[in-house]
Amino acid sequence: MTRYAFDTDRNALIATWASGRGDLAETVALLPPVNTEHATDLASHLTTLSRFQWRTYTHPASAAGDPDIPHSEAYRRAEERRNFKEVEPGIRTPNLPTEHGLVVSYSGVVESAHRLGRTLHAIDDPGLRTAIIEEIRREQAAIESAELGDLTGRARQAVELSRPDVSPAQVQAADDLLRQDPLGSIELFTELDPASAAVAAAHWLYAAAEAAGELAELATVDVIAEADDIEALPVEIPTLVLERLTAGETPTDVVTDLIAEAMAVSEGHVPNPWGVVARVADIEEQARKHNVDGATRAALLAEFRISRLDPTRPALDLLEDLLDGIRGCLLLYVEHSAEDAPETNFIEDVRAEADDNRDRLL
Repeated sequence: MTRYAFDTDRNALIATWASGRGDLAETVALLPPVNTEHATDLASHLTTLSRFQWRTYTHPASAAGDPDIPHSEAYRRAEERRNFKEVEPGIRTPNLPTEHGLVVSYSGVVESAHRLGRTLHAIDDPGLRTAIIEEIRREQAAIESAELGDLTGRARQAVELSRPDVSPAQVQAADDLLRQDPLGSIELFTELDPASAAVAAAHWLYAAAEAAGELAELATVDVIAEADDIEALPVEIPTLVLERLTAGETPTDVVTDLIAEAMAVSEGHVPNPWGVVARVADIEEQARKHNVDGATRAALLAEFRISRLDPTRPALDLLEDLLDGIRGCLLLYVEHSAEDAPETNFIEDVRAEADDNRDRLL
């Protein structure tokens, strides 16, 4: 989301946002003579409004079911996205306190707009109100661009956001980058939506595991664990992804499911409680099977996470693990190759495998 701040030296309101390579900033407006409380209220309410508006991007209705079912989660998400059109009226004519109290909206987008409008009403400067409305239009346009897979301009901040949905155009762009360099490049993190990039990376991980597994005479799902004996790697996530892809799931289904699980955990939910119970039971079973001592068992349980991904940045965490998995495949390939230039051969074999399974990319 875009964050706003009051620059006390310049008496200016500024906007800042992430770009994948550090934050960018621009001046929204030079403020008229106002007290510090009103200036910081403006910055705070704009930041809150941005958070609620960008939430419609990270929590799209399409990821929650049928938006036509009244009062469902998908319906509420779709309604909040439609509330973008209520922001400007809320700023221009906000709900004000009366002798009967203050009307407050249940919508985060709408109520944030009215709070911003009330602060502007207190300042009472038409030029500032116009500047703020223009800023809101830029912010909404950035969200609309991100939804369409165009991450230029202010929409670039989407490279650091997670959403359980992908853009086919962004997946294709990530696939093109991985075709150039199957081990991954910095542009995957700085130019693209990380969920879409993770879909392409899952596709290329499967191709890399197929190539390495064939050479090492290993099942595809065992490649990462074997590579971990060569160099320490994240094993759980790449192996889980390979297991699900081998079972016939698509990269999109696997990636969006894992991200949705982590996002639910970040909001205090347990999306699959019986699955969590089963995973804990498996740890207990493995501890009994291998007759580990109490301290080791406690350590295994202490490492257990409800979310397999970092709930604060699940899409980026997943992308990093998948690229580490591809690097692990290279390690195993080189370990078992008797040919000259094994890295070049690995890249050629991985590209061939990716082409053979190209119909599974989306």
